[in-house]
Amino acid sequence: MMDVGKKRTDWVVAVQSLLSTVVIAVFVIAFVVQAFQIPSESMERTLLIGDYLLVDKLTYGGGVANRVMPYQPVRRGDIVVFHYPVHPSQHFVKRVVGVPGDRVRLVNRQVEVDGVLLNEPYVIHRSPIHDAFRDEFPRGGAAPQVEAQWWLQMKKLVEDGELIVPEGSYFVLGDNRDESLDSRYWGFVPRANIIGRPLLIYWSLRSTSDDVPVSPGASDKLYHFAYAVSHLFHITRWDRTFRVIK
Repeated sequence: MMDVGKKRTDWVVAVQSLLSTVVIAVFVIAFVVQAFQIPSESMERTLLIGDYLLVDKLTYGGGVANRVMPYQPVRRGDIVVFHYPVHPSQHFVKRVVGVPGDRVRLVNRQVEVDGVLLNEPYVIHRSPIHDAFRDEFPRGGAAPQVEAQWWLQMKKLVEDGELIVPEGSYFVLGDNRDESLDSRYWGFVPRANIIGRPLLIYWSLRSTSDDVPVSPGASDKLYHFAYAVSHLFHITRWDRTFRVIK
């Protein structure tokens, strides 16, 4: 006959082990890494729609991390995940091209910082049409999609055709430069809004829209979901899975 005391001890140990696992998982999610999905094409070809990322929340510090471990400053060229300044509940991912004190402008689609053109081999351009605001920022004319508050602030920070990045702020752009809603349209990213940097793509799924014809009705999403689950191996981009992001 099993000893009642031993049975109770085994039960307590099992509960303690489970609680420890939960606590560690919560700690990791809250302070170390966080999962995100890429919903738009603004960072192609670096990040694609359907990429699932793990974001390192410790590299740049913030909160308790600043006091217990060393952290890195946000540097020009870094890819960052941040709370969208216009709607902080949304998360954006872009590349930093201007840090505090930089003088930034675009000359025929190329970024110039402090009078020097940046080497950006990761950038792509897909639009054959020249857009004065987008491609000659901040010297071009107004664009209808620019946030009104940003338009007023921007004018105060432009000097000799260059935008001066203020202290505690960062100027960010998408790698898919012609299809990115970025700092040109809504302004700077405050340091406090930066969550971390993408660490790796832990999973990547291509779109199923080409495989499944669109049909009217409320069952479309359920049908697409069922197709994706049943064809999971086929639609996974294996060449991108577990890819370190640079």
